[in-house]
Amino acid sequence: MYSISVSSELTTTGSFCKPPISLHRFSFPFLRYPFANIPKRSPATAIHARKRDPRSQPVLKPSIVEDVSMGDEEDDEEEQLLFDDSKDGIDASIEEDDYVKDEYVEAEKTELYVGDGAGGGGIESSPSTILSPHSLHGAERITEAINKPSSTMSTAGQVIRCKAAVAWEAGKPLVIEEVEVAPPQRNEVRVKILYTSLCHTDVYFWEAKGQNPLFPRILGHEAGGIVESVGEGVTDLQPGDHVLPIFTGECKECPHCKSEESNMCDLLRINTDRGSMINDGKSRFSIDGQPIHHFLGTSTFSEYTVVHVGQVAKINPAAPLDKVCVLSCGISTGFGATVNVAKPKKGHSVAIFGLGAVGLAAAEGARFSGASRIIGVDLNASRFEEAKKFGVTEFVNPKDHDKPVQQVIAEMTNGGVDRSVECTGSIQAMISAFECVHDGWGVAVLVGVPSRDDSFKTSPVNFLNERTLKGTFFGNYKPRTDIPKVVEQYMNKGLELEKLEMFITHSVPFSEINKAFEYMLSGQGLRCIIRMEH
Repeated sequence: MYSISVSSELTTTGSFCKPPISLHRFSFPFLRYPFANIPKRSPATAIHARKRDPRSQPVLKPSIVEDVSMGDEEDDEEEQLLFDDSKDGIDASIEEDDYVKDEYVEAEKTELYVGDGAGGGGIESSPSTILSPHSLHGAERITEAINKPSSTMSTAGQVIRCKAAVAWEAGKPLVIEEVEVAPPQRNEVRVKILYTSLCHTDVYFWEAKGQNPLFPRILGHEAGGIVESVGEGVTDLQPGDHVLPIFTGECKECPHCKSEESNMCDLLRINTDRGSMINDGKSRFSIDGQPIHHFLGTSTFSEYTVVHVGQVAKINPAAPLDKVCVLSCGISTGFGATVNVAKPKKGHSVAIFGLGAVGLAAAEGARFSGASRIIGVDLNASRFEEAKKFGVTEFVNPKDHDKPVQQVIAEMTNGGVDRSVECTGSIQAMISAFECVHDGWGVAVLVGVPSRDDSFKTSPVNFLNERTLKGTFFGNYKPRTDIPKVVEQYMNKGLELEKLEMFITHSVPFSEINKAFEYMLSGQGLRCIIRMEH
């Protein structure tokens, strides 16, 4: 038989993503089965909480009290769940007279981790998960008062401590750290990240080759999550909304946002050198008082992040976040570069430079548009088989030829392709993509991010012969207006969800985020989903 008693005033703030929470007269005298993952110990296995200096984090003081009915049907004793500003510690113990099994069932609001008296574990509380009645097999009832969202459990306005993967130096493995995430300020939202993925742009700025090195920094910009709280002035988002943070923005007020042709928001366009929020020039992340730089305004390699409202796309809550999260950057960038910018017509020929995730999305855009020939160009011959699944019909490896690849393609296509899309960031690939399009009507679109000191060199005659060179960020999609529609297209099968899933080749827990970098650097797979697993 197990019984747990908790002192009349309990306040605890867990170490990771756990808001301050107090319990008043909260007991489980009826337990017939154990909590999660409690190894068999001595007869006095203890539950204990990590205690923090109360000054390090404010304690919630709402006045609402939730009634929690528990116990046997015959003895319907009511216990109250109360939040207050008590500074008393925890006095809890578990009496053991039987074998403790490893059982745990996750549910939705608050989570208790139970450890032993030797110093492991502790009681922690989370705003997102609840100790399920199913994990307390002897409990007859745990009422909906705990299960439903409540203002008493809100973390709005509070500093949240959570895990984040911090890049301290260029090219060095990320380190999982406990960071403090400040509340959102005016026109900002704080988002609980559920899934994120690694994009080549993250690697590029992590390596800091040819870019301004800005460290320590929390990278990440391709993700899906749920709004935790909103700052002043935010009216079109509320806690609980499912969202995709976007590395570029849409203020909806500037000339670019009002234009049907541009997504280059004057206020929120991509700025790789900015490491703070535009509202006040300060970071919302810190470790022991040291500010940690933001990345692209998103910083999704953190369990919680703060983003400008203009960089958040609200999506259908039924959409699977572990899949549609990749639409927040790479897949939309490649697909949109072809469909929205290159705009091939049915029967056109299209060359795609670079067959990574962005390039394959561009190829899928060409297939979707009805292109008859889709020529993939890559230095890695092993990518061709995978590329066939996305519509690529022919493959060219520049290493197999003793002439410029643009000349090879021109000879293959009787003067050049109708459209080309460059997705590598290589300046030579950019030049080749432009020079391989047909004179008179050929259009080349640049997508890859070059080194800041690179320069594009080609003969002016190529322009005089009516070749067109264009560039794009994020496939010319407006984040708040267009991305929800793209998600709906996948949900309604206007676009193939199965193809979207094919981009996801690996999945790792957040604790193993550096494996995602290994996969990317070794050319293995396309997208690696990183599960935050709160």
